[in-house]
Amino acid sequence: MGQIGEGFQERNHLPLPSVREMEEGNQTLVTEFLLLGLSDSADLQKFLFLIFLLIYSANVVGNVTIMLVIWTERGLHTPMYFFISILSFIDIFYSSTTVPKMFTNFLAVAQAISRQGCLAQMFFFHFLGSTEAMLLTLMGFDRYLAIFSPLQYPLLMTRPLCLALTCLIWSVGFFHSLLHAVLMSRVIFCRGRQVQHFFCDIAPLLKLACSDVHINELLLFAVTGFLVLGCFSLTFLSYVLIVSAVLRINSPDGRRKAFSTCAAHLTVVVIHYGCAGFMYLRPRSRHTLSQDRVVAVLYTAVTPLLNPLIYTLRNKEVKAAIKRADGPRGEPERAGQQDGREEALAPQSILGGRSVGLGFIESHLLAPIYY
Repeated sequence: MGQIGEGFQERNHLPLPSVREMEEGNQTLVTEFLLLGLSDSADLQKFLFLIFLLIYSANVVGNVTIMLVIWTERGLHTPMYFFISILSFIDIFYSSTTVPKMFTNFLAVAQAISRQGCLAQMFFFHFLGSTEAMLLTLMGFDRYLAIFSPLQYPLLMTRPLCLALTCLIWSVGFFHSLLHAVLMSRVIFCRGRQVQHFFCDIAPLLKLACSDVHINELLLFAVTGFLVLGCFSLTFLSYVLIVSAVLRINSPDGRRKAFSTCAAHLTVVVIHYGCAGFMYLRPRSRHTLSQDRVVAVLYTAVTPLLNPLIYTLRNKEVKAAIKRADGPRGEPERAGQQDGREEALAPQSILGGRSVGLGFIESHLLAPIYY
């Protein structure tokens, strides 16, 4: 059996791909690439195909279910669940950028991809990945506002503001990835066509370049690194402040539930930013493409599956909404009316406390997200 993450050789009897090669001086310009698989063993490739098919199917079904429940349940029309639905949308297409091509490579003899297709895959991979990084930061900031400014939170996180912030992170992610794609389209590739990865990424493509790629490397290390570190720092700061509020809870059961949820959320944050930092913040001399493949499998296939489990399916409110969707008609409306009555009574109990800020923090942390 082959091993995942090792440097695999090209399969024997691999037919020559139908690529167009141009001669410019003594250099051969490649217009089509060959992607490496995760293994060179035919039996292991069939096994990996089944495993990743199950993971990808569960990812799509889980995230689509989350979006449908959030969009159809009026009680879930809040900023927190709005951002979660955007996260589910990104995760579906983020994994779809690389995993379906991986499926064809498991079954195909020639694992070829055109230069245009390679650049398109790279563009969407970084577009959705950077957007998700900023979205995780935005979600942490949303929870920070909800805890430390509970009375002003409904006035601050309005629907227009949520839409504006969402458009902002999509725009920044788009132009960040577009800059990578434009610079990569100007690179001349002449050092072979074997990409040491199972999808087209910046680092393995630069290994095949014979033109000056200093600007590409600077952009990858500085701009992408700044984006990763900046988003991670802000997200981590938000959860540090949240944890400081949790420590002020008098109830041991309340602290346990809050810490459980914070730890689950931080798991997603650490996996996403940790993998991104490992891939794009190391010096080029320390890049090991075999290790990069293992890390890439983790955050392109596994992490999108963990997000719905951690952010939503552990949430009692969402699970109740799913049950109501399968129940008799009229039950969701009655539940929504009940939720509305509870929300209407909440400010009265909050203002009745001796300490408005701390009293609300404790009661707010017992909301569905912290169960």
